[in-house]
Amino acid sequence: MVGDIRAWLARRRIGVLMGGRSAERSISLKTGKAVLQSLQRQGFKARAIDAGVDLPFKLRREKIQVAYLALHGPGGEDGTVQGLLETMGIPIPGRAFWLRPWRSTK
Repeated sequence: MVGDIRAWLARRRIGVLMGGRSAERSISLKTGKAVLQSLQRQGFKARAIDAGVDLPFKLRREKIQVAYLALHGPGGEDGTVQGLLETMGIPIPGRAFWLRPWRSTK
């Protein structure tokens, strides 16, 4: 199953959402850079996305298919960005993500 998940993710463009506008921006940028480097080192197609007011535009422009949230504080931990991603149809890794019938998508 882990191999199936890796293969599924390998076919997607992953956006690592970081930064944002909270007081915890600097730690979010550090977290995001570490996650981005790890994903890229493993061969995934990952892009850094600085989560500002133009986040929806950036997600569309970069054709993000899966999001990894490295955001801290308001906006990133209160469901705001998660709601936006859900509305845009961009899954977020987590419990609900892994329970989806992702194997049926090609």
